[in-house]
Amino acid sequence: MIDQATIQRIFDAAEVAEVVGEFVTLKRRGVNLIGHCPFHNEKTPSFIVSPSKGIYKCFGCGKGGNSVNFIMDHEQLSYVEALKYLAKKYNIEVHEKEETPEMLEKRNERESMLIVSGYAQKYFTRILNEDNEGRSIGLSYLRQRGIREDLIKKFELGYCPDKRDAFTKSAQKQGYRMEYLEKTGLTIKREDWVRDRFAARVIFPIHNIAGRVIAFGGRILKDDKKAAKYLNSPESEIYHKSRVLYGMFQAKREITKHDRCFLVEGYTDVISFHQAGIENVVASSGTALTADQIRLIKRFTNNVTIIYDGDAAGIKASLRGIDLVLEEGLNVKVLLLPDGEDPDSFARSMSSTQLLEYIKQNETDFIKFKTKLLLNNTENDPVTRARVIGDIVRSIATIPEPIVRSVYIKECSGLLDVKEEVLYQEIRKIKQKHSEDVQMKQKREAQRAAQEPAPAISIPAQQIPCQEEEGSFMRLMLKFFNNVMTEEEINEHEVEQVRVRDYIISELEADSLKAFNPVYQRILDESVELSDDENFDCQKHFINHPDPDINQAATNLLAEKYVESARWRNSGSYVEDEEDILDYLVTKAIVEYKMARVKMMEKDIFDKMNKLNPKNDAEELNELLAQMMNLKKIETLLSKELGRRAIM
Repeated sequence: MIDQATIQRIFDAAEVAEVVGEFVTLKRRGVNLIGHCPFHNEKTPSFIVSPSKGIYKCFGCGKGGNSVNFIMDHEQLSYVEALKYLAKKYNIEVHEKEETPEMLEKRNERESMLIVSGYAQKYFTRILNEDNEGRSIGLSYLRQRGIREDLIKKFELGYCPDKRDAFTKSAQKQGYRMEYLEKTGLTIKREDWVRDRFAARVIFPIHNIAGRVIAFGGRILKDDKKAAKYLNSPESEIYHKSRVLYGMFQAKREITKHDRCFLVEGYTDVISFHQAGIENVVASSGTALTADQIRLIKRFTNNVTIIYDGDAAGIKASLRGIDLVLEEGLNVKVLLLPDGEDPDSFARSMSSTQLLEYIKQNETDFIKFKTKLLLNNTENDPVTRARVIGDIVRSIATIPEPIVRSVYIKECSGLLDVKEEVLYQEIRKIKQKHSEDVQMKQKREAQRAAQEPAPAISIPAQQIPCQEEEGSFMRLMLKFFNNVMTEEEINEHEVEQVRVRDYIISELEADSLKAFNPVYQRILDESVELSDDENFDCQKHFINHPDPDINQAATNLLAEKYVESARWRNSGSYVEDEEDILDYLVTKAIVEYKMARVKMMEKDIFDKMNKLNPKNDAEELNELLAQMMNLKKIETLLSKELGRRAIM
């Protein structure tokens, strides 16, 4: 267990903007920051960070919380693990009992796999630098490739000995279980033998965006035609290759700084670019580029330059990647290197300045790239020319932004000598066909779902009775808990200050009202218990609450999507701050809540009355009518109160 004082130090140190800013590019918007949500795919940013409140909130997918919640969601960590992560980041010492083998066994599977992977990286790195075989074979190879010592250290490169199971035996000796060695793919086990997956290979650790090792790539150094030149870790609970870009952990700050990302193919391509002084570079690790990888880039920049080999495979990879990048709304440029060159060899052949200048002079937008590449030698073949034009138009059709699309149509029209109207017509056909395909797919899925057993249904938060009215006064209570909303005259010499917390709690208790939302009621109960503490910070307490339901509810209540425009104020329009009209706002919120409760009760009585027989249930009917009369009186009083509030 981590003691409460240490937890508080972690929360105090972990500024939400700084924590989130490591993973998401944020831009200032009024008092808040805005960016693209890292938890779902979105074209328009709806992810808000409020430094003053210490929260983040996505108004697209609904994710929200404090710094710890963000790390929990983003890195798939438990509450305690997220606290440790932030403690390490801010150099806060955490005292815990030393883990016993039994405690280690109880750790969840994902964390166990990460721990095993972390141990493997340290083992491979140690072998490379300290073991005779590692130094003479692995380190010699890296030096022959011209990779500097600082980059070997930066990318935590290593070597796995040319022995059947040297690594596996070492890991087991240290207490790591075979179960997790197999699940991470580090060890291959059959009935009658065990061996290391990466034996006799130089190791390239693959990090997640937070810097933890999740997988490995290994390059064989033997001349073995039967063995793959590069071997990667298999898919696992911690490693999904379609969602990972090699070098992103080392590149993310530079990508944000330069607002640009260079995309290459392999591990050594990335390292050679770093060696040339260009660090905003990532690799797809030899796999076909995926939408998830592009969305990962989009968190940090909208500008991508694809740099692949100039051979047929490189050209094919470039063409395949262009449409995916365009579809995600990024600005894409393409650079094909001279035939026979790859990013690794090309970067090593020149200085950083020369390389950047070459990229600047030779990169091109996808229209010119495709036009030059695909229309080559088609002048006398109208059928092929028409097919190529159709291919280029299909790429343009994937662009989500209409304005950007229109710019490319204009450029395409000039380059291909085709009227803009014709291109627009083709794009309309393509988009209509796509829409029909989507509808057909949804129809098929709906038909499949109709044939399957219905899943268990849970009531969404929006269907909780009076959710909006409860949220209204709960937000005001969290935000202005200790604020004075009005003063009441006790006698001609004394005035009592009425605070928001006291008014809301007393009004609810006076009418024996409990919140329908159970999480709101828990917040209210805890507020009553802690309200006598002069140092109680309501907003901070519930945002940083260890119960995820409570801190999520507090975040949702306090998050504000729209920030009042400074231009609106500067134009001379007077807009009152909530703090200036608390008496009006809080009283109105409570009255509206009571009104909603009364209307609910009236509806319940009306439904009961409709089920009764006037002849047989006359007594019960009269009782219900009396209750309805009382409720109507209360409704009239509340309506008058609301009317007075509106006049104010």
